[in-house]
Amino acid sequence: MRIASIFMVLGGLAALALLAALGLGSTAQPLWPALTGSDPAAQEVLFGLRLPRALAAFGVGGLLALAGALMQALLRNPLADPYVLGVSGGASALSLCAMLLGLGTAGVQSAAFIGALGSMLLVFALARSHHDLAPTRLLLTGVVLASGWGAIVSLILSIAPEARLRGMVYWLLGDFAGTQTPWPALVSAVAVLGACLAQARALNLLAHGELRAASLGVDVGRLRWQVYVLGSLAAAVSVTTAGSVGFVGLVTPHLLRLAGLRDHRVLLPAALLGGGAMLTLADALARSLLAPQQLPVGVITALIGVPLFLFLLRRGPA
Repeated sequence: MRIASIFMVLGGLAALALLAALGLGSTAQPLWPALTGSDPAAQEVLFGLRLPRALAAFGVGGLLALAGALMQALLRNPLADPYVLGVSGGASALSLCAMLLGLGTAGVQSAAFIGALGSMLLVFALARSHHDLAPTRLLLTGVVLASGWGAIVSLILSIAPEARLRGMVYWLLGDFAGTQTPWPALVSAVAVLGACLAQARALNLLAHGELRAASLGVDVGRLRWQVYVLGSLAAAVSVTTAGSVGFVGLVTPHLLRLAGLRDHRVLLPAALLGGGAMLTLADALARSLLAPQQLPVGVITALIGVPLFLFLLRRGPA
């Protein structure tokens, strides 16, 4: 009953976030005339511009939350997420390289996936100690690697042509303005969720340690590779859609665990809903707080995520 109540709340928050994304913006647009078709101009703004952007934000938020939940399960550490571990940094750095070389959309997306997967593999390779992977060592290695990727990003921006620099910086901070279709993010979120749910039991066992999971029949090596690929895919699609957005993958699973959702069969779909709602609302605020000027959505998620996570840390471990 409690789980059903939590999902009802998350569903309501997701619906409210989507409504807020439709209603908020640089200009006030009434929803009812657009829904009834009596105002074609309002209908074009809401369904031609705002709805695709809101759905893209929902998909990216869901992907980030899923990636965070996967990495937290693998590392058994609530501080893990694509941004902290450098996965988003690797995807961002190689995406900027592809942009600098003038590659098309497919090239940028491929570079993002390679950067995300390569960064995750590098973190685990560098953190390996004998035959075991200490979660704290992994986390610290990821933080250091994220700093390295940040230096590479700064180098790329320093040599980028002036005409491209502003767009690259704005995209890097998180931006949905250039999003043309929400379907890559939405389809990827559903696909990643489906693949994750197929491994939910194994992830539950992994939360108790690799040795115990292996003793109960879990192929830990195979599961680790699946988490690598799924987490990298989620981070890559997120980065190519909206740039580097932090704290969604960190805060959302942590909040849900505090609410009592520890079984990955319910945690993962709840993370998709919660992360999607959080980023959709953050993007709506980014478009409306200083309208007509738009803020980077990554700034909004940081302003929301930092105090929220500090509060959660005071509450104790999830």
